[in-house]
Amino acid sequence: MRVTMVNKYYPPHLGGIEFHMRDLANALVARGHEVRALVANEDKDTVREQIDGVDVTRLGRAFAYSSTPVVLGLGRAIKAEASGDTPADLLHLHFPYPWGEVSWLTARPGLPTVMTYHSDIVRQKAMLAAYTPLLHRVLDRVDLILASSPDMVEHSPFLSRVAEKCRVVPFGIDVERFDLTGVLAKRAADIRAAHVRPVVLFVGRLVYYKGIDVLVEAMASVDADLVIVGSGPLESQLRERISALGIRERVMMLPTLPFEELAAWFNAADIFCLPSVARSEAFGLVQLEAHASGTPVVSTRLTTGVPFVNRDGVTGLTVEPGNVGELAEALSRLAGDRALREQLGAQARHRARSEFTIERMAEQTLAVYDEAMGVV
Repeated sequence: MRVTMVNKYYPPHLGGIEFHMRDLANALVARGHEVRALVANEDKDTVREQIDGVDVTRLGRAFAYSSTPVVLGLGRAIKAEASGDTPADLLHLHFPYPWGEVSWLTARPGLPTVMTYHSDIVRQKAMLAAYTPLLHRVLDRVDLILASSPDMVEHSPFLSRVAEKCRVVPFGIDVERFDLTGVLAKRAADIRAAHVRPVVLFVGRLVYYKGIDVLVEAMASVDADLVIVGSGPLESQLRERISALGIRERVMMLPTLPFEELAAWFNAADIFCLPSVARSEAFGLVQLEAHASGTPVVSTRLTTGVPFVNRDGVTGLTVEPGNVGELAEALSRLAGDRALREQLGAQARHRARSEFTIERMAEQTLAVYDEAMGVV
């Protein structure tokens, strides 16, 4: 099968959607399929290259608006995928990329098309108001829609109206990279030895929807150390609040870490916390990284895939978004109960390896491709 994916960018450009697209593309190539990617370059030149067997065309970007790269030739490139000596069998769009979806609409390539709906557009309300009619047209015209959780289909105002064409395919990660062996095991042991209290870990951008400010407030009444890994616009505000709460000696703030070091922290931590407060957190892939490491998670009951990933009482605990007291209670419960942490952590590791692997994601995606093409 020849599949052409359309997205804003492709790695090494950093981004959760970009990494998901790469992992899926690589898994399909490993199964003998041909994968091409049409994405934007970060300058005006068009560059073609092959990365791990994926043919990547980075089309010259005219400019970017509200984090959306505008590529004037994208529509022509999409239409060209339906012709030539080796036309694509199927197109795979990754939303949200408004310019990509509009380009697909205008190109009318006549190919079976599926779309992965990664998240609702939450904060850019002015753009969403203008884009809503076009988004409805896109969702009506694509053959099938991939959603990462049943929660997204139920609660998204856009997906719920086309629920009959939605197929749930959870995201997957390379779980084996978090196995506690060799150098990783030694580094994790060294980290753990440096802490006399339980360790609560947060990993993510320091932005409003992550709820990191709620976590900092909760930690004032939790007998544990907090390690924050990430950077963002709230960093200076968080440092000030940590000092004002008198918990500076129990809080460590680290910049974005290379994977090997980050994996060691996931394994060394006693608890991972994802205190997100807005639907911008559509899935919480970082929870799976904690689960793959055998670390229980405390997260929030958003109307997205976050509680679908972290099952309350199975792989961790869930609390109401923005509730400082409830978050502190859940963290204290786990911090004070090693047996419960170990039980939930073991169940989390098992679930990550049975339900959230890249291999399973690829198999389920291929089944959706076949359905879209009328094979089944």
